[in-house]
Amino acid sequence: MATAMKKADNAAKTSKSNNKKEIKGTSQTKKTSSANNNDAKVLVKSEGSIGDGMLDHDTRQKTAKAIAPKKPKNVVRQSAAEVSAHRQDYAGLDAETLVKMYRTMYLSRRIDDKEIQLKGQNKIFFQISGAGHEAVLVAAAQAMKPAYDWFFPYYRDRALMLGLGMTAQEMLYSSVGAEVDPNSHGRQMPSHWGHKDLNVPSQSSCTGSQALHAVGAAEAGYRASLVKGLRDKIDGFKGDEVVYMSVGDGTTSEGEWWEALNSACNMKLPVIFVVEDNGYAISTPVEVNTAGGDISKLVAGFPNLLIQKCDGTNPVESYETFVRAVKFCRERKGAAFVHAKVTRPYSHSLSDDEKLYRPAEELEKDAAIDPIKTFAEFIMTEGIASSEELEKLRKEVDKEVTEAADIAINTPQPPPESAFRNVFSPDVDPTSKEFDTEDGAELSGNAGTMVDLINRCMHEEMERDERIVVFGEDVADCSREEYLETVKGKGGVFKVTANLQRKFGSARVFNSPLAEANIVGRAVGLSLRGIKPVVEIQFFDYIFPAFHQIRNEVAVTRWRSDGDTKCPMVIRVPVGGYLKGGAVYHSQSGTTLFAHTPGLMIVYPSNALDANGLLRTAIRCDDPVLFLEHKHLYRQIYNKSQYPSSEFLIPFGKAKVVREGTDVTIVTYGALVQRSFEAAKRLEKTGVSVELIDLRSLVPYDWERVAESVKKTNRVIVAHEDPISYGYGAEIAARISDELFEYLDAPVRRVGATDTFVGYAPQLEDFILPQIDDVEKAVAELMRY
Repeated sequence: MATAMKKADNAAKTSKSNNKKEIKGTSQTKKTSSANNNDAKVLVKSEGSIGDGMLDHDTRQKTAKAIAPKKPKNVVRQSAAEVSAHRQDYAGLDAETLVKMYRTMYLSRRIDDKEIQLKGQNKIFFQISGAGHEAVLVAAAQAMKPAYDWFFPYYRDRALMLGLGMTAQEMLYSSVGAEVDPNSHGRQMPSHWGHKDLNVPSQSSCTGSQALHAVGAAEAGYRASLVKGLRDKIDGFKGDEVVYMSVGDGTTSEGEWWEALNSACNMKLPVIFVVEDNGYAISTPVEVNTAGGDISKLVAGFPNLLIQKCDGTNPVESYETFVRAVKFCRERKGAAFVHAKVTRPYSHSLSDDEKLYRPAEELEKDAAIDPIKTFAEFIMTEGIASSEELEKLRKEVDKEVTEAADIAINTPQPPPESAFRNVFSPDVDPTSKEFDTEDGAELSGNAGTMVDLINRCMHEEMERDERIVVFGEDVADCSREEYLETVKGKGGVFKVTANLQRKFGSARVFNSPLAEANIVGRAVGLSLRGIKPVVEIQFFDYIFPAFHQIRNEVAVTRWRSDGDTKCPMVIRVPVGGYLKGGAVYHSQSGTTLFAHTPGLMIVYPSNALDANGLLRTAIRCDDPVLFLEHKHLYRQIYNKSQYPSSEFLIPFGKAKVVREGTDVTIVTYGALVQRSFEAAKRLEKTGVSVELIDLRSLVPYDWERVAESVKKTNRVIVAHEDPISYGYGAEIAARISDELFEYLDAPVRRVGATDTFVGYAPQLEDFILPQIDDVEKAVAELMRY
């Protein structure tokens, strides 16, 4: 094909360079353009376009002339047999397939053009194109298997999705925000792909975050290959499925992309990392974004990685590249890396105007190698199809796109009340009676600490459900298995996961790199395919590298796909202060940040028995759960318990009345439960009767129990370990004031930490964190109101 393509280029007198020449890391080779875009924009402008990214009239005329496919002279049409005889030149692709690939490329471009037109008419609300990327994407689709392999594309990958089987109609449903849109049912921007039937999980706008999901999805197959019982429990296990993930050249600066590449190479996972290098990250050129201007050189040191570069404007060369990459991954030799040089003939999006930072000369040069133009010329030069046949094809595509747009524009958007749909699972309700076996539960054995009962729960749940995997930093007993018989084993810095690896093996209990986003991001990919990750973030203070994944991916995946994609998991996190010496970075609580995230459940037990029952519910839940374990409570004597049965469950949203009272209610959770209990005992001696409520779960919380108590006592204090201002307690206090005002005999009060961080010196820590005296004083003052 390389030879044939060069013949076509010569016949058409284009400026296309040798297909096999190495992609240079200079700004000159990273500039892009297309007059086809400008033709579309002229049409839009005549109809009242917003005019974003438009070039001046002379430039439009020059680029339009450069991109228009030229009919080759003296071309003799070949027979099917003659074309077949030259198949070795086309990487094994026959004439029918080549024309089909061109059709997909042209269809992709015309959908972009139609969206630009519709945006100018205010009939759609956002547009970002895949123009210039079409060739490498149809090649990828041709080399891979829809609904067999897994795909984590990015917003330029329109042609890939068309090649996999998505239709123009479906894409235009997305453009107008129709409820029947298969990407998100009207909830996500267009070109943010998701298609349940094609193994394309819902994608977000966060560039590069899906790289870790792709690794997790590949890892699901890897874990299933190690654990026979998993093979019929995870989604789409075939034994040789490959995972595709793509980014633009700008996203290769993201840390999570590098974390993903590291893990994929370390485990030899079948992930194809595709970099569609169009030379720009919005307005930032590649040499500014990437050290040396060539990402291929930067990844050269990774082991088990097949690295290839290709001309991404050449469909057949790109196909050859992908065939090698897919073969390498299917044979489980490792991961593959495809660096494809493409063009970007349109502005980054309709919110960008490329003429502000790209000169006309650069755009004209790239217009000459636009894949829509050059591939059409190749097909005609090779005699695969005539210019008349291609023109007929283009008219058919134009008609298809126009008709699909007309239908889409008249298709209903989702009803407003549907916004509440699929925030959480509609099928599994962890607040229901099904998850409540607490009352009358039989306990046995010697009393254990919170650590002991959490550990017991995980042992029992892993025995019950083979889909559960446990990983994080230092959670394994010993990663070097040959030492297991001679060492005691780590099992987590607090020993909460001790002996899980010994019992269930290294395929189900394993250490992760020291990278919190890596832990949570991989858990997303694993859970997408039906594995149930129970992961650990070693200290809450270090959860923030993963906050991006938790907030923008974990919590929102079900909602943004309207239930088509979900990622249930448990994120266990040691949290809180009162340790003496924990200081700033080992004493944080920070629950408010996470409670303000729709789609994420939060559990915060105060004693060993509750921790056991709530963790069991969290594991069996169908939503992501942040399970907070207070470090100070891990081994306290006062909160120990005998062991319940393996079916002991405490539902979320069921608070516990720790102490009955009549004069004032304290609503609290975590370490403040015991401190409030001690304060209540002191107050009882002064004649004040305190009712103490332990919320146990923060999202959801038991409003009914709180309201019932406030109606009885008419006074309430909300106590928590977080800083007092802007905190979780403010939500409870505000709702009490709003809905129970007529029952109050005094203002709602709060007790919390100072609006600072936690200091190292014990005297300083005691002042900052709320103590028994603080709770007692607040109640006494409230009673005097």
